Amino acid sequence: MKQTIKMSLSALAIASALSLAGCASTVKPAAINVVETGSFSLPQYQTVSLSNGLKVNLMVQKEVPLITINAVVRGGAVNDTTSGLASMTAQGLMLGAAGQSKADIEQTLDFMGASLNTGADQEGSYIDASFMSKDLDKVLPIFSNVLLSPDFDTAEFAKLQQREIVGLSQQKESPRAVIGRYFNKLVFANHPYANPSSGNSESIAELSIEQLRAFHQGYYQPSNVAISVVGDFDPQQMQAKLEQTLGQWKNTAVAVQADLAQALPTLTKSRVLLVDKSDAIETTFVFGGMGISYDSPDYVGLTVVNTILGGRFTSWLNDELRVNAGLTYGARSGFVPYSKAGVFQISTFTKAETTKEAIDLALKTYARLWQKGIDQATLDSAKAYVKGQFPPKFETASQLAGLMSEMYLYGFDDDFINQFQAKVDGLTIAETERLVKQYFPQQNLQYVLIGNAEKIADIAAQYGDVTKVDIKDSGFGQ
Repeated sequence: MKQTIKMSLSALAIASALSLAGCASTVKPAAINVVETGSFSLPQYQTVSLSNGLKVNLMVQKEVPLITINAVVRGGAVNDTTSGLASMTAQGLMLGAAGQSKADIEQTLDFMGASLNTGADQEGSYIDASFMSKDLDKVLPIFSNVLLSPDFDTAEFAKLQQREIVGLSQQKESPRAVIGRYFNKLVFANHPYANPSSGNSESIAELSIEQLRAFHQGYYQPSNVAISVVGDFDPQQMQAKLEQTLGQWKNTAVAVQADLAQALPTLTKSRVLLVDKSDAIETTFVFGGMGISYDSPDYVGLTVVNTILGGRFTSWLNDELRVNAGLTYGARSGFVPYSKAGVFQISTFTKAETTKEAIDLALKTYARLWQKGIDQATLDSAKAYVKGQFPPKFETASQLAGLMSEMYLYGFDDDFINQFQAKVDGLTIAETERLVKQYFPQQNLQYVLIGNAEKIADIAAQYGDVTKVDIKDSGFGQ
């Protein structure tokens, strides 16, 4: 899925259901919401396996007559053999399926007021359908066909290629839209986490229909996919319908997964990637370093500490750079976690003339973590904010379905959600000091500056060894 702070999840959960004969079933106990203490826990859900081993999560939510069905595939940009392959395969699913054209699929869904979207990010590919409960029997076959039997129409693919190539050029007109891709490339270098899910203009132009079909055949397998269903339905009937539409899907290949824990970078010196945008009147910059993976035991505590530094409007960074100094309209920080690694970054933008002033003030504000630390009043405020912001992330069927997808993809369980607020409550000043020392990169920072190189090159050289690229070049830096 992207990057400022990715400290939130998305997905689903499942309510009670009776399993059909011949299908494995695991029922998880109901979670208890303790309203008086402000705690939040994952709604009850059921996990079943279809006859072909496909994992399915079922969560009943009767409040409104809507259903969301989400499929997540363990295959994303880290699996690309040509940059952008996973993303283009996911988008290609919508170019026609099982003999039904792209236009026919779109018109059928539009007539019902339903939506069906596909996409890919660093480690996963996704198909998401939302519709009225009464239209289940019409939408489910379309969802199944798109997932299992895409046509990858040649003429439609050529149009998609051109749209993506033009879109990539347009994105580079907005440095804030692409700077995260440059930063990932600078930090991860040749590691798969450096792969931009979007690809680049040259790689997209090189892709062929045959590559999309091969990626689909290799990664879109029952053993490599999880389905989550959230909404107003009968779980036993839903399981039967899914068995009917998806149960005959067979594994035809073994999904080849890279060992992402291997060959992770070691940052031994400060470096600057200077991206020249000659017509820029402002400088957009990011600095930071290595971060955490999703399974870090300190994920929750770091969410709170980062909230203080740059995770909300009243954060230190926003106060100093926007409110007090007037150098920017906003400054943020965040951890972007993946399954085996991640990055930490501080980001903002300013006039070209105030580039050095803004970078230095951001560094000075960042240094407060070590020099002054966090006082109890500030910690209490951040804890209350984080706890208050947590439940609204998982209110809708789409949000719950997305959460279950990330649980599957990144391997965390219900406890991540159910214990989140309790862990926030338990965070102490002493713990914040440990977290700051252990996780926030202080040495060998990595910088990306996008702006008019003629005006800011001398400034960039003050922060590390400089590599200069042109934003018009294909790709996101070397």
